[in-house]
Order: sequence, then C-alpha cells, then structure tokens
Amino acid sequence: MSTSLPGNFGRAFDLSNLGKAKSNSISQAYEATAENFISDFVQISKTKPVILAAYTDRAPQTLELRDLLAKMSKDDGETWKVGGVNVEAEPELVQALKIQSLPAVFAFIAEQVLPLPEIPLREDQIRILLSQIFKIANERGLPVSIPEIPEPKMEPEEIAALSAMEKGDYSGAAMAFKNWLQRSPNEQMAKLGLAQCELALRISSLDFVRTLKDGDANPDSIQHQLMAADVEVASGKHKDGFTRLLGCVSRFKGDDKNRAKDHLLLLFQLVDPSDPDLIKARQALASALF
Repeated sequence: MSTSLPGNFGRAFDLSNLGKAKSNSISQAYEATAENFISDFVQISKTKPVILAAYTDRAPQTLELRDLLAKMSKDDGETWKVGGVNVEAEPELVQALKIQSLPAVFAFIAEQVLPLPEIPLREDQIRILLSQIFKIANERGLPVSIPEIPEPKMEPEEIAALSAMEKGDYSGAAMAFKNWLQRSPNEQMAKLGLAQCELALRISSLDFVRTLKDGDANPDSIQHQLMAADVEVASGKHKDGFTRLLGCVSRFKGDDKNRAKDHLLLLFQLVDPSDPDLIKARQALASALF
C-alpha cells in the first residue's frame, strides 16, 4: 500500500497548534484506528471505495464534513465506506497519512491512497467528486457503478450575488453573500465570494503603483500597509502581501497589531488552501502570535 502525499499537502487548521483533548464527538462514521486501519479500511477498499476524513473537536468544520460524508454513505446503502480519523487520538495514523493540517480527506481504492487536496463542503459538490472517485474505482477493476451526477443546486443568494457581480455591483453581491452566510454560516463559497467582493471594493479607487510606493514609504502606517497588501494580493503577488502583513503583526502592538492579523486572515481566504506560500504564512502567523 502507498500512503505518499504531495509535499505541499496542507490545510487551514495547523495540527502543530493542537494540544491534547478528549474527543466527545459522536458520529455515524466508522472510527479508523491504528489497529483497524488495514483490516477495516484498506482491505475493504478492494471491493468498494473508502473515504477517510480527519477531524478534531477543536475544528467544528471537520466534524461537519465527517458527519456529512457519513450521512451520504448511509443514504447510498454504504456502497462506499466512510471512516473518521481523530487526529488527537490517533497520532500513528496522522503520521502514516502525513496529515499536517485540516480538513484532510483521503480516498482508498484497491488498497491505494488517493489524496483529495480539495474537498467541497456542499453535498451536491461532493456528489460530483464521488462520481470521479467511482470512475477511478471502476477503471481499477472494482465492481462498482458510477453514480449519476446531479444537477448542481444554486442557492437563491448565490444567484443574486452572481447576477450582481456580472453587472459590476460588488456592493450588492457582497450583501447577497452576507445574507447567504446568515442562513449558512459555514458555507465556504459564500465566504470566498464575500472576501472577493470586499477586496474588489477596497481596491476599486486605488492607484496600484502609488499605493505600493506609499506602503513602502510608510512602514509604520497600518492603513498604508493594509492597502498595499490588498493591491499585492489582487495583483497575484499574495506572497508579498502576506509577508508585508506578517511584518506588521510582528512590529505593531495593540489595535494596529490586531488589524494586521484580522486583515491577513481575510486575505488568506482568497488563496488556494494547498498553496505552499499560504501554509508557510499561516505557520508564521501562529508563531508571531504565540
């Protein structure tokens, strides 16, 4: 069995920050342990796909994802199996799977691991991913039928936001995303959409060249640093923006330090969670704060 993962595999919840905690969560997902990992999961993957979702009680999003996957498996008559890996109780599995941060999800097909660098949080989107996993399983000889892909469901707030963005109305789109988040606080697409709209609004009146020059000329001005970081991220230079604000977190104190930290967390939402620069920046932020 191969359990090798990409070197840049990482997520938003850094495991290095975890202390010890007893898990109180209850789920329909089967628990994967060092003792049953091979017999109850890897070997089962010879007959049907197996999905493992790492979780911790300290990150509610990981519990929600694990439970959603378990529910979907039950709804499908367990034609695929879901297991949960408690990262605080199973350090051996964490090491074997090279889990560095969360959420982290893996598919096992015919005893081979298939890491899933991006896992959606909506059921209709997960269904699309499952169809791809079943297709791979079928190609590798597993006697499984490829499920039909349902038509993606769009939420009313999502439709309103996209319509506003097409008209260049980022204020209206931001309001639609906020309404979506009021109803579904953990909806990642709404969080991303809101972050994108808010960035667009912040940079709409800025002269990029002048803003960067002003930022470099005024290193002790938190406002100049925030605007320069926005421009850098909007220009595709997110590493430079991260570095700028990490410097602010280290140099500034009080409210300015908190503003730099909060703004950096907003900009983190705009970058692929598996991006190595983002992973390093998250680790640097944790070190600067603690």
